[in-house]
Amino acid sequence: MLVLAGCAAVETDEPAAEPSGTAATEAGTSQPTPQRDATAPADDTSTDATGDTATREAEPVELTFEGSVAAPEFPAGYDWFNVSRPLSMSGDLRGKIVLLDFWTQGCINCIHIIPDLHRLEQEYPDEVVVIAVHWAKFPSERESEAVREASIRYGRRHPIVNDDQELLRRAYGINAWPTVVAIDPLGRVLGPIAGEGVYERLEPAIGVMADEYTQNGLIDPTPLGELLEIEPALPTVLSFPGKVLADEAGGRLFIADTGRHRVLVATLAGELVEVIGTGAEGRTDGGFAEASFRRPQGMALSSDGDTLYIADRENHLIRAADLRAREVSTIAGTGEPVVVFRAGPAAQTKIASPWDLHLEGDVLYIAGAGRHQLWLMNIASGVIDVFAGTGAEGLDDGPRLAATLSQPSGLAAGHGVLYFTDPEASAVRQVSLGLGGQLDTLVGKHLFVWGDEVGSFEDTLLQHAIGIEFVPGSQGDGLLYVADTYNHRIKVLDLDTQTSSVLAGGGTPGLQDGFGTDALLAEPSGLSATTDTLYVADTNNHRIRTLDIATGELTTLALSNLEIATVTMAGVIDDNVVLLPQRVAPDNVEIVLDLKVPEGYKFNTDGLFEFEWSAEGDLLSPRDTARYEARGPEMPVRLTGTVGADSGTVVLTATAVVFYCPAVDETFCLIRDVNFTAPIEIDPAGGSSIQLTHQLLSAEELEQRLGTG
Repeated sequence: MLVLAGCAAVETDEPAAEPSGTAATEAGTSQPTPQRDATAPADDTSTDATGDTATREAEPVELTFEGSVAAPEFPAGYDWFNVSRPLSMSGDLRGKIVLLDFWTQGCINCIHIIPDLHRLEQEYPDEVVVIAVHWAKFPSERESEAVREASIRYGRRHPIVNDDQELLRRAYGINAWPTVVAIDPLGRVLGPIAGEGVYERLEPAIGVMADEYTQNGLIDPTPLGELLEIEPALPTVLSFPGKVLADEAGGRLFIADTGRHRVLVATLAGELVEVIGTGAEGRTDGGFAEASFRRPQGMALSSDGDTLYIADRENHLIRAADLRAREVSTIAGTGEPVVVFRAGPAAQTKIASPWDLHLEGDVLYIAGAGRHQLWLMNIASGVIDVFAGTGAEGLDDGPRLAATLSQPSGLAAGHGVLYFTDPEASAVRQVSLGLGGQLDTLVGKHLFVWGDEVGSFEDTLLQHAIGIEFVPGSQGDGLLYVADTYNHRIKVLDLDTQTSSVLAGGGTPGLQDGFGTDALLAEPSGLSATTDTLYVADTNNHRIRTLDIATGELTTLALSNLEIATVTMAGVIDDNVVLLPQRVAPDNVEIVLDLKVPEGYKFNTDGLFEFEWSAEGDLLSPRDTARYEARGPEMPVRLTGTVGADSGTVVLTATAVVFYCPAVDETFCLIRDVNFTAPIEIDPAGGSSIQLTHQLLSAEELEQRLGTG
């Protein structure tokens, strides 16, 4: 039997309290009809076509790793993602080495092992199948829509099942996040491993199993294939923006477009002016058009406004973007996550999942979510060190280096104090910026105490709060604005009165402008303020919201100059239209483009609509221009071509970049690249126009097409 438990200690979250009245599922609770043949065990004889028994040439190989108990089946009625239907352990997965990844979306350790699991899938595509079993910590995480959004946000490319009743967790006896359970190709449980370092701990055993079970004819190499339906993000301008940084002096707004692996620069009014990064996953330094990131988060701006520091979260790096030279460089981290942090030269020191940044003079403070610490980097000397936290996860106050933290993810400072959020403890905490500073908790009680309450700091409860911003008061200490992420609210903590209140958000996910609890948000994660406006990264709504500090009104920022944000999106949002052959007569011909928006939609006036056509050879060529541009185009668009022969065939190709939005909400903008292929026959009896017609899809129709409905 493969012994997977008892490996090197890695920080993991504590088990959630078991819900009352929930019984564990028994093995075989749900047994769908097998969709794939299970391969029978090999023996030393076989029967030929005549019915005679012949001795096999190859003797069976002794198995090094074998399970001892049948793996429990998946319960009926659970919600699944990235597959067309629920899977069966006894059918679909028989003949595979199955890795059940018990995770919860807010746990940093769970996020860290996703690349390890993808790597194992890529190296053993015929043998290994990963099933992500979502076992929630927070109530908000139990909702299937939240699981779906998280699977897209973190790029999970394997089947996911929502264990919202904890039946699977109980059946397998799981008590920590993350835990991976290995199951052999005959459907028997090998054992669990908890914590990080999944690849290093599993790969040697999987390599042996893949070889031995294959030799015995026990591996079914048939891929899941058509059962997989990986869910892409809806093609909006922003994708899961994580953080935002307002530069009032420079009139700029920096947006971490986390889901598209880049940073956008806009004016405070929302006009896009710059893109930092290709938009493809990577860790390349260089010019803005060549540099690449992986799910960037928090940012900080140098005092002269020329350098933007970026927490490149999934690359485990700190990057510096020179806004004048338009160059990106790496200033901290090696690209590999650290297990135990050690101080040293920043560029040679491993860090893990930096989530937010704050610059104070020449010192860059880093929310080291991946190791439950705050780090500080001296920009001038290039040295990085621990500022607060032992590296253990907890909520212990005291001297800053002896305190314990819980995945710090938001930073703000004022009056010589650094404030930060600790999402896994649903806490807001503070530490003096001085070297002898104490660390204290303002709001928060325990890793497993959360809620949605306001009042005194003692009575205030949050749920996985991520974003934070400090606004000084005209008298007294000032205010802390907090993105209470899983409660879908913006709350304010008054440091003078030690009380809290709800500023915006109704407590459930949604999208609605307005005042107070009438306004709706969906997992807001980043905050940044100017004198009169609080900018909000409304992550699961894929938008930036603005809150008027004086009136409390929440509105949606209308982004403009949208075309600069489409550079790297081709292939994700394409409509490829192949038309039936059309006949045209020699002479002049009209190319007529007629794109039809869905009912209740209109073309957006803040994005540049582009249309261009061409044809190979000289049978069909533009008469004047082959290109058309407009903001808010009128349909149909008509361009003129010339047919240069009496007969023949030619293929016209055309592309259009389209921005369209609901007529009542121009801040929500869909982007489509529409590509036409139109075969043309030249015939004297033909017509005088080529028709390029296409019906665009609504957001709801796109979700269904993309598999996200």
